[in-house]
Amino acid sequence: MARSGLICVSVLAEDCAGVLAAVAPAAELADVIEIRLDGLREPLDPACIAALARPVLATNRPVWEGGRFVASEEERLDQLDAALQAGARYVDIELRTAPELRAHLQTTARACGAKVIVSSHDFTTTPPADRLSATLRQMIACGADIGKIVTTAASPADALCILALQQEAMAAGFPLCAFAMGEAGTITRLATLRLGGFMTYAALSAVQATAPGQITIHDLRQLLTLLDTAP
Repeated sequence: MARSGLICVSVLAEDCAGVLAAVAPAAELADVIEIRLDGLREPLDPACIAALARPVLATNRPVWEGGRFVASEEERLDQLDAALQAGARYVDIELRTAPELRAHLQTTARACGAKVIVSSHDFTTTPPADRLSATLRQMIACGADIGKIVTTAASPADALCILALQQEAMAAGFPLCAFAMGEAGTITRLATLRLGGFMTYAALSAVQATAPGQITIHDLRQLLTLLDTAP
């Protein structure tokens, strides 16, 4: 059986009760559960994290990177700090975040024994290979524990371009999540798991997808089972 990366199921709910209710039908299928803090109307309760059977990834996506958080950067980072203190095992911070704020979050994460995912999202295109490589090098240089580079694919060439980034990351010994949004990028969400990708992201259901082209976790697990049992 080929080694696979992790599957993270992404949850966008208004409160902790909504998170728990949404995750319940798929919790056993996920390796990691991403809670989108920018969707919550209340602070993330440590009891919510404790009630989940999987490690939690806290993400607080700002509007300037496709999310919903509209307050100050300091408040956004304070919420991520609080999530780490509450028991989140991973935290996502955008590469475009001010370096001093990102460094502060990395310090908090280390103190909590958690990992920092430094992310970059392109919601319109897949940049050329040299620009993707430059983004990868920036993530490594800033001390990220894990990188996440997500683009939007308009063609098979775009899908191949983002997947090829995995080879560079593996050569550097750097854990990387790399895949593409959009219909042309859907295959990359599966393929990255068998091409050295650290983790891919799945939806709880078709109506609960948090990004274009996201596969449901049930479908993703079925596809992996088919690959595992192929002669």
